[in-house]
Amino acid sequence: MEIPEFTCLCPKTGQPDFATLILDYVPDKLCVELKSLKLYIWSFRNEGAFHEAITNRILEDLVAATRPRYMRLTARFYVRGGIFTTVVSQHAKAGWKIAALPHLEQHDPQRSVR
Repeated sequence: MEIPEFTCLCPKTGQPDFATLILDYVPDKLCVELKSLKLYIWSFRNEGAFHEAITNRILEDLVAATRPRYMRLTARFYVRGGIFTTVVSQHAKAGWKIAALPHLEQHDPQRSVR
């Protein structure tokens, strides 16, 4: 899933931060419902958060809600201070073989799965 209109606030300046979120996942028994995901993502519009913290929080919340076999969230924040920031956070269920998902590696070849 690609979410191109993520917005939160810089916790230091209060200025808006914009990002594209990319959610890759392999569900187990539950799936992400798109309208619920949209409303959840919109809930961050007036919240101050650092890029890494907000990416990890979103992933943790989605994992807690859906208990997937595998989930990876890539947050590509637009330029701030002359720097683009990309944060990748992922979860794998115990015993799940991440190597079984080679197409995810091709999605972002600069990142290694750990």
